[in-house]
Amino acid sequence: MTATLRIALISEGAYPFHPGGVSLWCDQLINGMPEHKFTAVALTVDGSERSTWPAPANLDRIVNLPLWGRAPEPKRTRRRDFDEIHQAFLESLTPPGDPDALLRALRPMFEFAQTADLRKALLSNEAIDRLLTMWTAPLTLRDALTVADLIEHMLRPLSYPPIEADISHLSMNGLSALVAMCSKWTYGTPILMSEHGVYLRERYLGIVNEPSPHAVKVLLLSFFRALAGAAYRESDMLAPHSSYNRRWQLHNGADEQRMRTMYNGIDPADFPPVDSEPDQPTVVFVGRIDPLKDLHTLIRAFQLVRKEIPDARLRMFGPVTPANENYHASCVKLIAELGLTDCAVFEGRVPRQIDAYHAGHLVALTSVSEGFPFTVVESMSAGRPQVCTNVGGVCEAVGDAGFVVPPRDHAAVAQACVKLLKDTPLRRKLGLAARQRVLENFTLQKWNDTYRGIYTELVTR
Repeated sequence: MTATLRIALISEGAYPFHPGGVSLWCDQLINGMPEHKFTAVALTVDGSERSTWPAPANLDRIVNLPLWGRAPEPKRTRRRDFDEIHQAFLESLTPPGDPDALLRALRPMFEFAQTADLRKALLSNEAIDRLLTMWTAPLTLRDALTVADLIEHMLRPLSYPPIEADISHLSMNGLSALVAMCSKWTYGTPILMSEHGVYLRERYLGIVNEPSPHAVKVLLLSFFRALAGAAYRESDMLAPHSSYNRRWQLHNGADEQRMRTMYNGIDPADFPPVDSEPDQPTVVFVGRIDPLKDLHTLIRAFQLVRKEIPDARLRMFGPVTPANENYHASCVKLIAELGLTDCAVFEGRVPRQIDAYHAGHLVALTSVSEGFPFTVVESMSAGRPQVCTNVGGVCEAVGDAGFVVPPRDHAAVAQACVKLLKDTPLRRKLGLAARQRVLENFTLQKWNDTYRGIYTELVTR
């Protein structure tokens, strides 16, 4: 009989408070291993978030660690040894960021945070002066205060009580890795990282359009790079979701001997194919409405599709989180500017995902960053050919079941969509190939069995 393990499943802004692929992955993992007990640990905004997922019987508890609400209760102990700790931390951020130096600096900072007020120490006059003195690029006082405040929020996991578990399972890199590090330093808990997307790449993409001064951006990117590399080094096993993710991890210092590529899996019975298709030529998108999905490219591509196929439709299914309301509004505005209001529509979150896949002749995904997206595998199981951008593990998922084109190339997206919409024999051939590819490579049973084995391996080392 398999021993019951306590698994801390750790994410940033995902399960169980938000929808999306990472949350679906977490839910699958918990439900797929009823013999183990899970603690869902989520880094959130202010702690007011409410769970949106039904709780499986083996979900023991939910730990909400807000980064932007009230800071953790300051400790009463007063310590005067922060100067050396802070200096080592700042030295680790010298561009482009030193993962080994950051790892050496983080543990004493964690020990300080457990017995003293880290927020007060990071924002003290002495700490701000030290930042201004040590940082080589020109920082104004305002820049230094901005950076110190942002880093204080990002380092808050160091101030919370460490999570006690047999394994810390990270669903991503980045700030959530701090939670796992704290448990490892306190209890010796092994760390397994399953990185959805590429955390560091997404930080690079996200900061481009930020209005922050250049020196601030450089400092923050140095922190993200050093943190990502430190997490790779501290993890006992890495389970990248694609060969693409694996290459990024190796490039940033991961140990190849501790890596095992793990493609996401689904239950094909939940996403059966159908013989029928919509009456009108229809392109479908399914996913959260988010800048990383680059729906502007999809909308511009659809304008070109309409020129070739005047009765074509674009149906976009997915939730809009409060953080992405402005991006959703920009998409609606673009649709209106291009004269597509009557044929390109947002339809919100669909109760049954399979209905969204069956609503189109093909499924399109024009992301600028992905890991190994569930929507691609699910819609392939539903027998729908793909038009996707070549990011993350998308190409590995699609294989010969559709077209993979360069990101941000709306003309290439349009050309692929037109080809599939006009060529019925090709569309059906690729749809059959898509279903078969899922059955051979991406089943939930294979995925669960492999993770179960990794858990056993980690606790018996």
